[in-house]
Amino acid sequence: MNKVVAEIIAGLIPHKMTRNRWRGILRFGPLNAIRLKRRLKDDHTTPEHYLSVCAIAKDEGPYFKEWIEWHLSQGVEKFYVYDNESSDGTKEILQPYIDSGVVEYKYWPGYRRQLAAYDDCLAHYRLSSRWIAFIDLDEFIVPVKDSSIPKFLKRFESFAAVEINWLIYGSSGRKKKTPGTVMERFKLHSKPEHYLNRHVKSIIDPRRAFTMIGCHEAAKISGDIADSHGQTVKKNFREREPQQDVIRINHYAVRSFEEFIEKQARGRASGTQRTLKTDYFTQYDLNDIEDTGEYS
Repeated sequence: MNKVVAEIIAGLIPHKMTRNRWRGILRFGPLNAIRLKRRLKDDHTTPEHYLSVCAIAKDEGPYFKEWIEWHLSQGVEKFYVYDNESSDGTKEILQPYIDSGVVEYKYWPGYRRQLAAYDDCLAHYRLSSRWIAFIDLDEFIVPVKDSSIPKFLKRFESFAAVEINWLIYGSSGRKKKTPGTVMERFKLHSKPEHYLNRHVKSIIDPRRAFTMIGCHEAAKISGDIADSHGQTVKKNFREREPQQDVIRINHYAVRSFEEFIEKQARGRASGTQRTLKTDYFTQYDLNDIEDTGEYS
């Protein structure tokens, strides 16, 4: 269904969570949704992977190794990477992971292609993984109470998706890009209760979700969606207090000011314009508390 028509119809629904779910279903297409439900009903394919990650990236080559190695160490088995016209040698950097089978790489050109990438990932790999996390290259999933992300997810297998809150990390006062990994260089983060940390990213059961609603939520086929405490979500994430005590997503939204300027200049796969918006840097450059955790 046309996106504009989907927005108009969904906009008539007063309850925000219901409205968002139908926004996703209408964008996916009602007939497509019916066909998918019928196909999945009798499909008992055993997933090859327990946990995979889907991401779209534009000129994030220097950050890939740390991001992949971190998530491998936390139990991720497979990465579906969509390359949105990178010119920084991203594919060459990823080649060892492609050759080993850890990364499935797709060149994915065009403007505002994030949701299309997510749709493609689900269309091709829905049956390949028990769980798929949809995150960006500046986001690191950090299990706090469990030794790995899969151990956390074992408690959520009755749910269609789990929504995990951000913890925003600022620039730590760094103006220039310096040697070292992101997690080593940026140790100062926002106060956990900051309203921006209400944002979530989702790890979904791809057999129980039609598609993603934007980059944050899933349009579920069946079942409930949980927060990180295992409670059924009844309010939109913007209306809930953030939770980071069981699992969180370290969101390195700005990195150093130099890296922020570079990111703004090259644009983003989600469609961010190539204009410098320092108000975003000011908003997300939150350095209230030092993280004493060891991530190296």
